[in-house]
Amino acid sequence: MLRMMLRPRWVLALIAALGIAAAFALLAQWQVDRAVEQATVVERPTETVRPLGEVVQPDGPTEQAATGQRVSVTGTIVPGDTVLVQGRLNDGDAGWWVVAHLEVTDAAPGGLPVALGWAADEATARDALADVDRTAESGVEVEVVGRFLPSEAPAGPAEDADPQSMTTVAVAHLINVWSDYDDRPVYFGYVTTTEPAAGLDAIDSPPPLQEAELNWLNVFYAVEWVVFAGFAVFLWYRLVKDAVQREREEAELAAEEAAAASDAESTTGAARD
Repeated sequence: MLRMMLRPRWVLALIAALGIAAAFALLAQWQVDRAVEQATVVERPTETVRPLGEVVQPDGPTEQAATGQRVSVTGTIVPGDTVLVQGRLNDGDAGWWVVAHLEVTDAAPGGLPVALGWAADEATARDALADVDRTAESGVEVEVVGRFLPSEAPAGPAEDADPQSMTTVAVAHLINVWSDYDDRPVYFGYVTTTEPAAGLDAIDSPPPLQEAELNWLNVFYAVEWVVFAGFAVFLWYRLVKDAVQREREEAELAAEEAAAASDAESTTGAARD
């Protein structure tokens, strides 16, 4: 078979097969590059503090670019609208958030929920809530710096829980709790403050994970091209093997025919004698 492979026509066929395989390999590399390119994540400067008005507007959807962005906002806290949100994890521990109602004054007017801090027990959280409402009665503007997050979905309380208890920061729920808040602008998101209110711990609010997913369709195409490249070389090998097998069969047939002719000549000569 080695002699067959070294024949000029099969050497040329091998070169052609390798050329085709190389072209398929290049196509596979291109598909992999496309998959990686499309999986590249464009990093957002979420840790740069931006004015709230540059990030989001009231009564509008929260765009992906705004999610997790650190913002600064000035406004007045509305006394009496502060609520507790239970079951919030902070470094793996369940506790309570104190969430206030901030009326924005340095951007488009609207109500904005602000999570002021975390407490491990309800008593501490309620004491902090009372302090927040007392301070808010002065009507003094406050500046809040924190991370903006989209509104969470409302969740109903457990059967044996207080029907007014909250486990999520849901704007749709809050505007029904806030006093006299019919037909007024509202931001469909909330801010977790960097500096907690007195008596509370800072809320653990890490920057959003920026994950990249490969385009698996391009990866599948790349695998296909690799298979085609291997098949091109295999096809050459198979053709050479078939040619060798065919030559062997022809040689065996020719030998059998020669032997038969020789036997016939011998039989004829013997008969003449």
